[in-house]
Amino acid sequence: MTNHVYLVDDDEGVRNALSLLLETVGLNVRSFASPETFLAQAADLTPGCLILDIRMPAISGLKLQERLTDQGVSWPTVIISGHGDIEACRRAFRNGAIDFLSKPVDEQDLIDAIQRGHAELEIRRQASEERAEAVALVQHLSTREQEVLEMIAKGLTTKQIADALTLSPRTVESHRAAIAAKAGTSSAAELTRYWLDAKADQ
Repeated sequence: MTNHVYLVDDDEGVRNALSLLLETVGLNVRSFASPETFLAQAADLTPGCLILDIRMPAISGLKLQERLTDQGVSWPTVIISGHGDIEACRRAFRNGAIDFLSKPVDEQDLIDAIQRGHAELEIRRQASEERAEAVALVQHLSTREQEVLEMIAKGLTTKQIADALTLSPRTVESHRAAIAAKAGTSSAAELTRYWLDAKADQ
């Protein structure tokens, strides 16, 4: 997976210096001279790590961070500032920043923060794939199989499921076998995870 970095800073010198630094460690960097330029393109960008300058004309880095959060964009964000204060730092972290760095930015601190951000994105990507897999599985189950799976997820035994659905235990076992075949596992724990992931995506 390409590790994308989006740098938003109105200082051309800072943009050029940080872009060069990050490209030397193999990162795919796109820089933007203003928050407005970034916002105009954000919907078409691949998720990545954001680096936002705290003080920019019209829209500050913190305001941009808040606006993106309101739009459902929660990419890992590093705030950089030459004029940071404690309250600004708190505000950035409340809005989900993974780091708050003072200018001149320590190169290794920035690289470390970005690596943490990309690790977080990878965890989210894997979780999203698992949810999509779970949704696809549940959608391919029959209505009765979904009912049985839900009860498995609730920790019910075969006999309890049979009683709840007015079925014979043998019929419930047949449904469990069909579910296991479609899921590729008969583990109650794994089947429960599938059910919970599918419901969490609704």
